[in-house]
Amino acid sequence: MTVSGNPPNGTPGGAEGGDDEFRSDEYRSVVFDEDFVRAARLQEFSAQERMGEHARAVRSRSIWFGGHAGSRGTGGAVRQGRIIVFCIALSLAAAVYMGVRNPYVAPVGGPAEAMSSTVVPLAPSGPVPGGRPADLYANSPAARYRVGAVGITMPAMRRTRHFTENQVQTALTIAKDYLVQSSLDPDVLSGTATRPVRVLLDPDQLTQFDQSMLSPAGDGRHAVTGWLVRFDPATAVMADTRVRVSGTLAVTEVSPTALEVTSDHTFVYAVRPATGQPAAADGASLFTVRRELRLRFDRDDLSAQRAELVSAYVIAGPQDCSADPAGGFRPLTAGAGPTTVGPAASDPYASGSPRRTGGLCGVLATAPAATQTTDPLERGVSPAP
Repeated sequence: MTVSGNPPNGTPGGAEGGDDEFRSDEYRSVVFDEDFVRAARLQEFSAQERMGEHARAVRSRSIWFGGHAGSRGTGGAVRQGRIIVFCIALSLAAAVYMGVRNPYVAPVGGPAEAMSSTVVPLAPSGPVPGGRPADLYANSPAARYRVGAVGITMPAMRRTRHFTENQVQTALTIAKDYLVQSSLDPDVLSGTATRPVRVLLDPDQLTQFDQSMLSPAGDGRHAVTGWLVRFDPATAVMADTRVRVSGTLAVTEVSPTALEVTSDHTFVYAVRPATGQPAAADGASLFTVRRELRLRFDRDDLSAQRAELVSAYVIAGPQDCSADPAGGFRPLTAGAGPTTVGPAASDPYASGSPRRTGGLCGVLATAPAATQTTDPLERGVSPAP
């Protein structure tokens, strides 16, 4: 049986016979189906391009420029690779540029340090004066002090090398909030609340804080009175909620990632004996606490409105030298006599940094601050014999 072998477009010239058998054999080995035709779509180089040495007559039409998927060649792959590399390089350049343009982007700070504290009781050098709170304040150096949070004044605020003025202001504001909550809140002073202080601390210090509240110890790490002001409720209670306050705040940049605020404040409280304790006829007496704190802030702390309490140096009296102030202050109230006599008196009202001492107790000055020496180092804590 004879099989037709005509070309796809018919016999050339419409001729029949003669070369038909030969032409049928010639076209029988070539299959010009539709897929083959689409895959073989070529684009001819221009005459100018064909004049070049080793130039090809046609170019493959890439799928990127309108060709069919079947015509994608090595040229398209190379071009695609170049574009990907270009995009990656552009992204890296943009990241570097943004890092250079924004000087305030810095690495996140490390974990907070453990708080260290020193708490020194001051024993009276004579009988503890008693009277009405208003009269006691009027006859003490605290007469010129402001009442409550108003006494914690803010310094001038200026930006540092790596922190904006707004960030400096935030650090000072958090420091003031910490002082207010830890030194003036009535519930904190009475020992019935700790949360107002706890919520202002860096999370890395919460375990240490909680251990201090549950098991106070005078080990330089776990004294309640290092974190806050608390009166032993079995010894004394507040006789007047209007606490007198005076002191200073200062801020410095300690690293490109941290600010540090130093607070040095004197708090004067009017107290009276707790229920069941012997009380003098004239009732109240003054108790003075000098707190020097160092609070540190990284950018996370500033954003979260919290602080890292680095250290606390506290002197407070009148107290008995035998009393352990780690769990709470135990004021000697009106009429109590001296328990310790030292070579010199310490004045918690004096300005300037108090002198550090290795002694476990000091002596509380009774004379007005105006009569004391003007050298702050000479007015530091004096160890009891």
